[in-house]
Amino acid sequence: MTSLDEIPGNLLRKPSGEPENELERIPSDYKPLHSFRLDKDKPYKQQFADMYFLRLTKIKPAVEQLAFDAWEGKVIGDEPVKQADRVLDIRQGELCWVVGTVYMDMPLKPNILDDVSKDRWLSAPISNKKYYSEDGSDAVMLEDESGRVRLVGDVLNSVILVTGCIVAAMGTENSNGELEVIDLKFPDLPPQPDRWALNNPPATKGSIEEEKVKPKDEDTKMTDARSKGSGKKIAIVSGLGFSGSDASHAIELNLLLEYLLGESLDPAAQQELSQISRLIIAGNSISLEEREAIDEDMSEKKAHKKYGYDSSSYNAQPSQLLDEFLSTLLPTMPITLLPGAQDPANASYPQQSIHPAMFPYSRPYTAQPTSSEVGWFDTVTNPWEGEIEGWRVLGTGGQNVDDIFKYVGSDDRLGMMEAMCRWRCCAPTAPDTLWSYPFQDDDPFVMQTCPHLYFVGCQPEFGTKVIQGPDGQVVRLVAVPSFSATQEVVLIDTETLDVSKVKIVAV
Repeated sequence: MTSLDEIPGNLLRKPSGEPENELERIPSDYKPLHSFRLDKDKPYKQQFADMYFLRLTKIKPAVEQLAFDAWEGKVIGDEPVKQADRVLDIRQGELCWVVGTVYMDMPLKPNILDDVSKDRWLSAPISNKKYYSEDGSDAVMLEDESGRVRLVGDVLNSVILVTGCIVAAMGTENSNGELEVIDLKFPDLPPQPDRWALNNPPATKGSIEEEKVKPKDEDTKMTDARSKGSGKKIAIVSGLGFSGSDASHAIELNLLLEYLLGESLDPAAQQELSQISRLIIAGNSISLEEREAIDEDMSEKKAHKKYGYDSSSYNAQPSQLLDEFLSTLLPTMPITLLPGAQDPANASYPQQSIHPAMFPYSRPYTAQPTSSEVGWFDTVTNPWEGEIEGWRVLGTGGQNVDDIFKYVGSDDRLGMMEAMCRWRCCAPTAPDTLWSYPFQDDDPFVMQTCPHLYFVGCQPEFGTKVIQGPDGQVVRLVAVPSFSATQEVVLIDTETLDVSKVKIVAV
């Protein structure tokens, strides 16, 4: 039997110059940690205040040690600095330092107690864009199990402070009972594990040489051990915003799909895309605008429902489009999916993984519930922690940074991410203004180990920087922009942790 390639003049045979070998996706070395997974039995009878006491108990020793090393034996104005064991032990006129939890008393911050005292069941409509007041009416408090004291001083204007962070404050009490702060100390970065602390590095058959890709405004270099790229990359995208009505955004999502699949690209670009070993989707895969429009259209019909529920108001098209998008990618690339504020998951932190039943086409790629293996399609929690290519990675869908943004007058999102690392807490405002499960035995938001890579999704714009700790810790911070707003995808080299972005443009 004669093959098509042997027929003279056949237009269906391969061109003579086309290579025989097909490109293969580089495999991903991946191990998720279930640091934020909740038990099936999740009672809500307990109080939220225990979380702050747990946080203070866990972080206080680190802050005390840093403060002791910096201030012990220090003399200011012929007066030695002393340690106060509790907030109530501060005495007027004595120079001392104390460790406690910051509480921000802000008039614009929602307060359920005000609603109860005014005999209201629902709070009045307020602007939730910012709690920060420019008129100086915000007050910074420091509290522990004994009491609370107000902090004042110019040093407070030079740092980011939000409810829930643990600090050491050094100063003296004035006649108004306030602590005039001279200096502050934070826990700083926690111990950082070595690379491949959980998994052994895979054996390599050979090295892949490539030119490092770095953003134009990023001049900071990682350590010498990361000076040479391996070829592997991680793609991170957030805010896909699938909806059933926006045709222009649907075109951009199709272009993103073609880009990740390597379709309609030249061989050189396909070779580069084959080095993407994993896609991470960091929150807000479903559009909220679609649901808001449906809610407005169905408001009158809902009013006549006995139990306030109308199944006809549910629009399954956005989740179906997301499922089709994932199922098209999954045969060629493993995917890690984090939920976001707009996704079908619980609203409180930590958000649990989106149930695989939401993805009938992609569900076969998930692991069995009783299996210890990791599925090709891994639906995870938000926040999420794991190890990718030996690097310890921490990522969120962006709610933690968005909530801190309301407390401060700055727009520096990377500065807020750095502050969280140095506070050793990835969600300090939970449970005050960031809804959270009331933990009783442990606070999972406390960073026990320092990540090598910390990314936050659904941010207004792309940004990256490298921060360093006192013991040689090096952390790459990445603010991942919302794709629906910017059409940008972030690529991270898994050997150097260098970062670049790709913009998908519909011509």
